[in-house]
Amino acid sequence: MVAIGFCALVALAYGLLRDDWVGGALAGLTVAISLVPEEFPLVLAVFFAIGAWRLATHNVLTRRSSVIETLGGATVLCVDKTGTLTENRMAIARLWTREGDVAVADGADLAPSARTALRIAALASAARPVDPMDKAVRAMSLAVLVDEPPLSGAPEQVWPLRPELLAVVQVWRTAGEERIAAAKGAPEAIFRLCRLDSAEAARLHDVIEGYATQGLRVLGVASARHDGPLDAEPRTVPFEFVGLVGFIDPLRADVPDALEEARRAGIDVIMITGDHPATALAIARTAGLDVSAGALLGAEVAAMPIEELRARLKTVRVFARIVPEQKLRIVEALKADGEIVAMTGDGVNDAPALQAAHIGVAMGKRGTDVAREAADLVLLDDSFASIVGGVRLGRRIFANLRRALIYITAIHVPIAGLALLPILLGLPPILFPMHVVLLELIIDPTCSLVFESEPSEAEAMRQPPRPATEPLFGPAHLGIAASQGMGVLVGVLGLYWWSLTMGGVPEPMARGAALVALIVANLVLALADAAVPGRLLTARRPTYWFIVGVVALVLALVLGVPAVGSIFKIAMPDAGLLGLAVGIGVVAGGVWRSWTVLRSVAGR
Repeated sequence: MVAIGFCALVALAYGLLRDDWVGGALAGLTVAISLVPEEFPLVLAVFFAIGAWRLATHNVLTRRSSVIETLGGATVLCVDKTGTLTENRMAIARLWTREGDVAVADGADLAPSARTALRIAALASAARPVDPMDKAVRAMSLAVLVDEPPLSGAPEQVWPLRPELLAVVQVWRTAGEERIAAAKGAPEAIFRLCRLDSAEAARLHDVIEGYATQGLRVLGVASARHDGPLDAEPRTVPFEFVGLVGFIDPLRADVPDALEEARRAGIDVIMITGDHPATALAIARTAGLDVSAGALLGAEVAAMPIEELRARLKTVRVFARIVPEQKLRIVEALKADGEIVAMTGDGVNDAPALQAAHIGVAMGKRGTDVAREAADLVLLDDSFASIVGGVRLGRRIFANLRRALIYITAIHVPIAGLALLPILLGLPPILFPMHVVLLELIIDPTCSLVFESEPSEAEAMRQPPRPATEPLFGPAHLGIAASQGMGVLVGVLGLYWWSLTMGGVPEPMARGAALVALIVANLVLALADAAVPGRLLTARRPTYWFIVGVVALVLALVLGVPAVGSIFKIAMPDAGLLGLAVGIGVVAGGVWRSWTVLRSVAGR
């Protein structure tokens, strides 16, 4: 609307003051073209498209491009332990039965009770396992129990994992009508199935704590024999406790470094797991997370008021025995505290938390379709380091996008001013529509491709996240852009005025010199705005120099071929004026960069 208003105003002023309505229409059109920053949507589209491609090379698939900007501002990363911080490659490390504790070693013989516990665990595991613990149990049972005939076929009855019973029960038919029910799950659930008294449960909890402090995930195993099918719920069947199975899931090798990078970047990392709190704390301690505040249990998260949870979230970094519903509560508490939250998840029930988080991150390898649909990003390798790499790239994209918007705004100031001011000063027009179109053909690839390809600042991941209220392009950035643009405007307009009034230069040559100065200032300004601190001269920018080469050829054609120059209503300036135009363009385009460098040196 501003551009249209100025277009009408300039056309009217030109027609009334000079009695040239055709020229007024051209002048108004030139001002309108110069004022409309059509590069803004172009830059946003290109940056997000290439940013999504760059994230994909870091094993992060982008489902919603708008989250790329948000990613760089993340203040809290809520991550699952299994498969994200650990390798999700389970192996049985220990077996406990009433006859003793067995450390499992390759090729070692197991005691009869340990073999029984392993067999029952195998009977409670899926025949075609997907879960890593089921895979570990099946693999070990096939390797160790080679002399025992496996039960063929499929289980007769299956009770899957449920919130009210965190265990899997599978019923197999043996010879005759006898059935064997095998149960495997959270130790507390197995204790309830076996109706253990408090003294025995307490003794077993000591064993579990010992396993957990070694970073092992612990499952209980129980069995029951029954004549005929189980018509009732498993909780009504008298199970016999068989033993405990300890699984080791190694920490990913790149996690400690990625956590340290996140810490330097001012990003809090919260580990969320369904495991025993001692196991969670052991893994967190190994990874390098702060465990001084201990672990908060899922039941506590569900019970405490939101205000208290917000307060605890300022210090607690480990959450154990968490169910998906409690993930959502954690996200809501963090958001209420003003945090920008990234949340990982893989299950169907994780969808609400993924949807509620500012950045929902689904697991690509083990995630469900529902989780992927609800998420903004999908980790193709389920790795925590990929999330941190995505944050690093998000910060780079945000910084480069801001620089591009500053450049676009800055270069439109002299274009608009040079289209309007000569009319008000009574000078011949400098710019015609074909000049503005030529400038736009330079600006468009420069602001989209050159700025996008700029590397990250060296300190990008050593600074805290930007405030959530900080705009991408606010008044401060507008002021910088206006200052840069005014420098170019003063330089080019001064050259044009001097050439016509004091230099005695013909109008086409003066216009040609002004156009050269404006184009050179444009290219220098782009180089200065795009460069990250300390890399103005050292960075390699093949795209930028390719654009410079093409512009030089086009400018040589326009200035050197009279037939082409007449279309643009310009002529080749003499050597002195041409050198002056280039010099003014370099100074006008780079003066702001020189000033900022001097200020930074003075500040040091």
